[in-house]
Amino acid sequence: MTEEVSFEETLRVAERVVEVLARRHVDAVVIGAMALAVHHYPRDTQDFDLAVAMPPSDLEALAATFRGLGWEVEVRTPDASDPLGGVLDINAPGADLVQVINFDNPPSGGFPGLVRAAAEKAQPLAAGSPVKVADLPALIAFKLYAGGSKSKLDILELLDRNQPVDIEELGTRCAALGLRKKLERLLAFRQEE
Repeated sequence: MTEEVSFEETLRVAERVVEVLARRHVDAVVIGAMALAVHHYPRDTQDFDLAVAMPPSDLEALAATFRGLGWEVEVRTPDASDPLGGVLDINAPGADLVQVINFDNPPSGGFPGLVRAAAEKAQPLAAGSPVKVADLPALIAFKLYAGGSKSKLDILELLDRNQPVDIEELGTRCAALGLRKKLERLLAFRQEE
């Protein structure tokens, strides 16, 4: 028998995670399917993704804090060649999986600047909630960074479902993150279709 989960409980868990991160001076922004839904592209998901940029060495202590709340937490630590700085999988009763995805991994560089830039423009997911969602240009930048055909299709859907898109602003923000060439290739592909 599977446990029944609710969005309300998942949001409550995500809010608690964001509050704990904020006390550690770590910004978090919603990415993944939840962010896609906010930007008019809903799709089924069983997780709630939060992007952060923090030293990977802090993941174990963070996991211990969440375990202290009665949650099951799995820590996936990065190796030197991993583009991500590790992931925390948080399983709380009545909630979907909440993932804390770390974009800082000093040996390989990671992409902490992407999280910092997204946090500057992020908006609350709901009124009064500490959980903030990446705005459209930041979400597209995360998808460009991720690469792959699924991310490419997500970006094309986001562009189609959020008309009009300020392509100049999108280009400027992607250029600041070193992602302009990837964006230009995708926009050229889109025009060919």
